[in-house]
Amino acid sequence: MKVLFIGGTGIISSACSERALAQGMNLYLLNRGESSRLVPAGATVLRGDIRDPSSAARALGDLKFDVVVNWVAFTPEHIETDLEVFRDRTRQYIFISSASAYQKPLGHLPITESTPLHNPFWGYSRDKIACENRLMRAYREDGFPVTIVRPSHTYDATLLPMDGGYTVVDRMRRGKPVIVHGDGTSLWTLTHHRDFAVGFVGLLGRSAVIGEAVQITSDELLTWNQIFELVAGAAGVTPQLVHVPSDVIAAFGPDWGAGLLGDKSYSVVFDNTKIKRLVPGYVARIPFSQGVHEILAWYDADPARRVVDPELDRLMDDIIEQSQRVRPGRTTARGE
Repeated sequence: MKVLFIGGTGIISSACSERALAQGMNLYLLNRGESSRLVPAGATVLRGDIRDPSSAARALGDLKFDVVVNWVAFTPEHIETDLEVFRDRTRQYIFISSASAYQKPLGHLPITESTPLHNPFWGYSRDKIACENRLMRAYREDGFPVTIVRPSHTYDATLLPMDGGYTVVDRMRRGKPVIVHGDGTSLWTLTHHRDFAVGFVGLLGRSAVIGEAVQITSDELLTWNQIFELVAGAAGVTPQLVHVPSDVIAAFGPDWGAGLLGDKSYSVVFDNTKIKRLVPGYVARIPFSQGVHEILAWYDADPARRVVDPELDRLMDDIIEQSQRVRPGRTTARGE
């Protein structure tokens, strides 16, 4: 199978590249060559910029593919470029959407592919919805062979799950309190990128999923309190968790708050029946209790990776101070 990944060296796509090659696929990567991750052995790299149609066309030449996957399409303008470039080049085009596009607040659980798409809180999610709508119109009106895939918080060894990244771990290791949104009991799903890759690569070249949307996640459910505690345990410390309402966090840090109010503050439970039917044997096997040790080992292997954002660190101090003034009896430390 001849497959083109636009990108292919990112957090999610790197594992999918490795998996596709292991399955014997003829993999091409179209990118600008700016990723810090190595190109997997066996992939053919095409140097071009998908944001510039003429650059992409030069890199692609007269190549055609069984599957094209765009890992870096985020706006309807990006989709228009892809429709122009790939309309006659592929038998299947896969758009990487996001589970954050699902209805907020959720009307019911579990979340399935038929859960409505509506997110008034986060522009990122609204753009993904607009991309899906444009592609499905192209499918209905012109027969464009689209498949939509919706991941939810998929990680690799370089990605901590909480906003702030290593700044949060640094605070934990210095004995400082860290912020957990809400009361920390909302449910969340974290999916290791190697698990995601098993389900995803199983969809490549499948005519049965043309015109369909498929979500791929783990079945593991964790509270945010548990997530912070697992990170702290892997970092070798006991955390002091301060619970702050998401809307209060958003008032201090609008960008941080958008991702909370538009995604992380809601409990999620995903029904993975569809991907398991399409890819028999698919199951997410790597629990976060294992994955988190890979993450901390990656950070601890090189001091240059342990980047602390001083402005965010100060913002967290300000939020905690304000929270303690307003609710002096409600700030808590886990494990006390």
